[in-house]
Amino acid sequence: MSSPEAAAVAPSAGGGWGTLQLLGNELSTQFQRWRTWAMLGALALIPILLGVAIRLVGGSDPGRGPAFLDQITDNGLFVGLAALTVAIPLFLPLTVSVAAGDAVAGEASHGTLRYLLIAPAGRIRLLLVKYLSAAVFCLAATLTVVAVGSVVGAVLFPIGPVTLLSGAQVSVGEGLLRLLAIGAYVSVSLFGLSAVGLFLSTLTTVPIGAMAATAILAVAAQIVGAIPQLDALHPWLFTDRWLDFGDLLRSPIVWDSFAGNALLQAGYILVFGAAAVVRFTTKDVLS
Repeated sequence: MSSPEAAAVAPSAGGGWGTLQLLGNELSTQFQRWRTWAMLGALALIPILLGVAIRLVGGSDPGRGPAFLDQITDNGLFVGLAALTVAIPLFLPLTVSVAAGDAVAGEASHGTLRYLLIAPAGRIRLLLVKYLSAAVFCLAATLTVVAVGSVVGAVLFPIGPVTLLSGAQVSVGEGLLRLLAIGAYVSVSLFGLSAVGLFLSTLTTVPIGAMAATAILAVAAQIVGAIPQLDALHPWLFTDRWLDFGDLLRSPIVWDSFAGNALLQAGYILVFGAAAVVRFTTKDVLS
């Protein structure tokens, strides 16, 4: 957000309507950046490359490669699922780290943060808007993988009833709804990482530092989660339930994993959101 844009927000940034205006301005700015579309484009390449490779070379043997990879040739809807499992460990966290890490540090590095704080929105409201913008990016990133995967699967492979993990079959329509539910699960999984990135963004005026630190923490948490000797720490890691969406592919759907994941991410949002508020409200950015 440039200085003129920040100044334009100032007269009307108070109250609930002002918050919506501020959020709308933030989202407009975010989705006008070439960087945002470059990251979404990179995520879209995952299902495209996956689908094209399997179409040209053929499917893999059962149990080899990412989950659902061996089922793509039978049903194109699994392209989106396989692409999500490929994107979750690294690519999605990396793009979310960029969006969240840049939230406050990016404004500070460009000298526009003080102009935003001149508006009567207040620091806490500004942090809320920045977080909501990062959360919207999480949704957009996950939806990109799911949507492109579904289109690629429909173009390159046959589409039909989906065989669930429990052995039951559901219609194509219900299969798509379950795929969207899994996309929502993955988006929720990234909300905790967004809160961590927002907090780190308040600690520095160098955006790349906050972005890198957030991405490193995401990778480090997954490494810790893969070490059996540290299993006592696993339930506390924000990455612990990232891949536990299998219950959404059972009949009937079991929502326990979704609720447990949401509760875990809510804990990170509260802790790191509070830390961001304490840091940002005591930080001198106007001198």
